[in-house]
Amino acid sequence: MTFRYDFAPTPFGDALVVFSDEGVVGFDLSESADPSVPWLLEGISNRLRAVPVPDPGAADELAHLLDDYFAGAPVAFDEHLRFDWRLADGFHRTALQTILTIPWGQTMSYGEVAVLAGSPGAARAVGTACRITPFSIIVPVHRVVRSDGSAGQYGAHPERKRYLIDLERG
Repeated sequence: MTFRYDFAPTPFGDALVVFSDEGVVGFDLSESADPSVPWLLEGISNRLRAVPVPDPGAADELAHLLDDYFAGAPVAFDEHLRFDWRLADGFHRTALQTILTIPWGQTMSYGEVAVLAGSPGAARAVGTACRITPFSIIVPVHRVVRSDGSAGQYGAHPERKRYLIDLERG
């Protein structure tokens, strides 16, 4: 299996995009001003047990989709991209795949996603799936909110979650 990487711009900074022969295996927003530094690949390399190689231009299609998305177009990334789910397994994968069905501009609670994913008591596991997703933004975990309707966290950046929810609500 070959793994490649490129970067895609977002309003939050460049995202590291890792591809396998199967599709996008990871989309991660950097916490660094310079996402090209080698340590950023270390975490995903450990999880993949392989070191992705640079592939400039590999994320061009995704970058165009992100441009449309951040311009307010209702982009369903899974309709345009293939996902390689190898970094999400078990219920976490099921939860993330369920989250893909939440329509643009709408939200669901962690508990509602758990019910749809077939495990009604697994709201916390849905939260964990959202927190550790290998597909930030392109699997819209920002659409999953607390049962009281408040946005809740988004990693260390709840303001990003609010931004994405507001963007989709127009």
